[in-house]
Amino acid sequence: VQLQASGGGLVQAGGSLRLSCAASGRTFSTYTMGWFRQAPGKEREFVSAIAWNGVSTYADSVKGRITISRDNSKNTVSLQMNSLKPEDTAVYYCTSSIYSMLVTTAREYDYWGQGTLVTVSS
Repeated sequence: VQLQASGGGLVQAGGSLRLSCAASGRTFSTYTMGWFRQAPGKEREFVSAIAWNGVSTYADSVKGRITISRDNSKNTVSLQMNSLKPEDTAVYYCTSSIYSMLVTTAREYDYWGQGTLVTVSS
């Protein structure tokens, strides 16, 4: 099972980035997919999750600025990030849950990608 995240980079505050995650080795279409992030010196935190049917949830800190989507036919999940802030700077991890319903804690996810770095300059 592999999750390959891409799309990170350096962007100015107020800018946008789109993260993508390609999954392989599992029928991901039936499981919830998520994104977490970890800033330097901080614990990994939940960003967003999307269930198999497209229902999604977001952390309060990103609500209204970030949109998660998935394409079950391609085993991909994406994170469109707009109005980025310096506090969004972190390594973003794509992950697949062991559940089909929406879950928001790391222990409920079993496969993790390698992470992609997002840096937002002020």
